[in-house]
Amino acid sequence: MNTSSGTGARVGMGAGVGADAGTHAGAGVGAGAGVRTGPAGVRGSAEAAGIARVAIVGTGVIGASWAAHFLARGLDVVATDPAPGAEERLRADVAALRPTLAGGSASGARPARLTFTADAAEAAAEADFIQENGPEREDVKRALFARLDAAARPGVVLAGSSSGLATTVIARDCVAHPERVLIGHPFNPPHLIPLVEVVPGENTGEDAVRTALAFYTSVGKKPIRLRRELPGHLANRLQAALWREAYSLVDRGAATVADIDTAIAYGPGLRWAILGPFANQHLSGGPGGIAHVLAHLGPPTEAWWRDLGDPSLTPELTAKLVAGVAEALAGVDDTALAARRDALLSLLLAAKADADLP
Repeated sequence: MNTSSGTGARVGMGAGVGADAGTHAGAGVGAGAGVRTGPAGVRGSAEAAGIARVAIVGTGVIGASWAAHFLARGLDVVATDPAPGAEERLRADVAALRPTLAGGSASGARPARLTFTADAAEAAAEADFIQENGPEREDVKRALFARLDAAARPGVVLAGSSSGLATTVIARDCVAHPERVLIGHPFNPPHLIPLVEVVPGENTGEDAVRTALAFYTSVGKKPIRLRRELPGHLANRLQAALWREAYSLVDRGAATVADIDTAIAYGPGLRWAILGPFANQHLSGGPGGIAHVLAHLGPPTEAWWRDLGDPSLTPELTAKLVAGVAEALAGVDDTALAARRDALLSLLLAAKADADLP
């Protein structure tokens, strides 16, 4: 799946899904179903913000999921991807996702609200908000954002779904309105996972940040604003820290892939799905809270840090990881497993929405 750059070159668009790829759009409800709150002071609806039509630039896994989510929230969507057959694939993907959008929102996802054009500039010109989903390549992003910037109306936010590229980098060739360019990085699949990381760049204006936070909140997402640009943003860096030690443990023969998955899925991962690491650490300190934990477990934790591994993804380690996953999931159908995971995730999201958690 391709997109055209400002020079007319056509490059792959739909395939770029970032570091959180590998998640399947299985059974489940729409992203953040029942989610009622967002960042402090951010309320309202997309319509109140003047956003009625969203452009989806790139219609691969992430783009199709975004399209289904926005449609289910009652918005019009104009999608663009010049790859042959892109429209047919997108409509099929959206139709497949529609039954998973529960909570009374699926009725808004009518096919008539989805239009398609192969011209990214045409889509941008029609939109009140632009969600880009191109491949994770700096040259492609810069050319694409320059074209979108030249075509979109002033004040329309240009949000990129990049998993790790900096806003300042992708906006480098935006000469019309660089102040409206930012990262709006979802977690895959966007129609299910509430998190969106909003990352402004050096030239991003506060109006664009506020608009993005309000818009994402209005469509049921849980946006967070990053205070500085970092490779991988925030959530992917946290994931990478865990993967780093997990890979090291396998490499050193200290644990199997199955052991590590069990340790997380049936240990701290259960608590992390309810509250974040700091809130959980605070609760584990009893009446003394996190101050007690840091006073008593801080020195041992520092010793653990010094013993953490620093692996390299050599061919040998890669083979160990691949073989370990194959052994742990032998006889398990990946598609069925993803569907069961997403169905359970949907139940968890619904329960969290009713639990008044921070």
